[in-house]
Amino acid sequence: MILRRIGRLFIYLFLLGSVAIAVLAAVIYLRIQPQLPSIEVLRVVQLQEPLRVYSHDRRILAEFGDKRRTPVNIEEVSPVLVNAFLAAEDDHFFEHSGIDVPGLVSAAVELVVTGKKRRGASTITMQVARNFFLSTEKTYWRKLTEILLAFKIEESLSKDEILELYLNKIYLGHHAYGVGAAAQVYYGKSVNDLTLAQSATIAALPKAPSRVNPINGPEETLARRNYILGRMLKLGYIEQLAYDEAIAEPDEAALYKVRTEAGAAYVAEMVRQEMVKRYGKAVYTSGYDVITTLDVKRQQAANQALRKDLIAYSKRHGFRGAEAHFSLEEISDEDRSGLLDDYPEVGGLAAGLVIGVEEQSVEVLLQGGDLVTIGWDGLSWARPYKSANRMGKSPKQASKILSVGDIVRVQQQDDDAWNLTQVPKIEGALVSLRPEDGAIVALVGGFDFRKSKFNRATQAKRQPGSSFKPVVYSAALEKGFTPATMINDAPVVFDDPNLESTWRPENYSGQFYGPTRLREALYRSRNLVSIRILRAIGASYVVDYAQRFGFTDDQLPNDLTLALGSASVTPLQMARAYAVLANGGYLIEPYLISGIYDASGEALYRANPAIACPRCPESIEVINESGMQTINLAPQMLTPQNVWL
Repeated sequence: MILRRIGRLFIYLFLLGSVAIAVLAAVIYLRIQPQLPSIEVLRVVQLQEPLRVYSHDRRILAEFGDKRRTPVNIEEVSPVLVNAFLAAEDDHFFEHSGIDVPGLVSAAVELVVTGKKRRGASTITMQVARNFFLSTEKTYWRKLTEILLAFKIEESLSKDEILELYLNKIYLGHHAYGVGAAAQVYYGKSVNDLTLAQSATIAALPKAPSRVNPINGPEETLARRNYILGRMLKLGYIEQLAYDEAIAEPDEAALYKVRTEAGAAYVAEMVRQEMVKRYGKAVYTSGYDVITTLDVKRQQAANQALRKDLIAYSKRHGFRGAEAHFSLEEISDEDRSGLLDDYPEVGGLAAGLVIGVEEQSVEVLLQGGDLVTIGWDGLSWARPYKSANRMGKSPKQASKILSVGDIVRVQQQDDDAWNLTQVPKIEGALVSLRPEDGAIVALVGGFDFRKSKFNRATQAKRQPGSSFKPVVYSAALEKGFTPATMINDAPVVFDDPNLESTWRPENYSGQFYGPTRLREALYRSRNLVSIRILRAIGASYVVDYAQRFGFTDDQLPNDLTLALGSASVTPLQMARAYAVLANGGYLIEPYLISGIYDASGEALYRANPAIACPRCPESIEVINESGMQTINLAPQMLTPQNVWL
């Protein structure tokens, strides 16, 4: 009788407890439900992606943004990588409806028994809910919200959609967000090219990505990788042979930068500034793709040409000596290459530490431990620099040039021989335009962007010198001169109260050639003839006429020195001016950005430059992918006869 009453009491208590739990669950649900966000936003979620800059044929030039992310479709992810994540995070993912009930019960029991919360009860769906909607605070209320959101996500999205969101969102260390970026950051490859061991390594990262990753914690990462491989074997995802091979595979992870083409840092910075001007700081996270007019091969050639000539000029003026010197007596062989860490490569010139000096050769240690020998052919040029126009005697021995412990710059030649070199102090710029429409196909703003971020192609205003003379001669043709007009190449003297002394201009050769035809004076760049022409047609006229080439009057001095190129212009402006002569007399507008696209691929901007078209009607309409578009025509500034002559 007593046992029956006790049994009934337990039944009543159980029912009462169940009702209480149900009521509590209902209250919690009714309290949380109205606050739950709409799951539909996950269908159109905009992941934070960096700004990417491309060449005209979509070869990557630069990437800007703190977060590296390369979104991938679930179809692009190999089953091996998916299984690695399932083994590491949620092997019942395709079976549960958002939560792992046994895991939650086990965690709850452990909490009651030990008073400690156990990690690992969160499913992939719950992690998606947390990563997209919730904060990282650890409270029971947030956990309940996370569970309810997981149910809603499972009701609204397919398993593949959930998995795709998860694999693209998770942080995996070293600014890598998502598996696409992690594969690039740690292995320099796409997700489909990862080995089994590499896939397991990436799957090991979500647990503690800042600490447990192949760079910061290689031993812990390797241990977790092997644990995941064991889980994959146990779950039947891989065979024993594949497991054995993966376990034996050494982890060769390293930090890989974005693989860029062409060395277009100055161009990339121009694009970055323009994008921030248009769209604000959001450009770093909105996934914009900017297509430029740059041609990779021409850009590479421009870089090579400018650097080669600047180095040659620098070497012709003498060797300025080592960049630094260290006493190697107390530095071990293992630590010597570390001295080069503070001397990164500049303009393709590597830093080296001199560790041996022979009669006519030196031995140099490179960063990474390689040893190279520089023979006399690579050293003999190094006469000591004295001043801009003076050098010391030619050296006869290597010891007159370098000493053990010197930090110097070296360069490998096409024949694999190594040369001593130096980072030029002189700078330069190069710009190349397509004369038909002004597209910038190559632009270099200096020897190396890391050495100097000042863009000399667009910012440096310099005197163009004799390269300005075609503008003067074109103005003369417009005034009635002909290529056969004779001008006397004879001395001239100008007394100007504004000058400190009498001005006696000369030809570069210092000689005078008498009566000279205009065409010969131009191609021989005769200064005195140019001055006489400018004097005859008037400096004010040339200032006005030069605006047909895109110059402004505030850049041009209204005096006779203009004939010798005393204006103040940028290389880009000079390229634009010469394009007028190259395209038949039309003034084009230089442009760099041909298209801007958002993260979904929708075009936000397409360039429609004015083109030089001598045979075109006043208005042209064409049909392209964006519909009907009017072709802009550049204004004609010079007659065809003037340009041809």
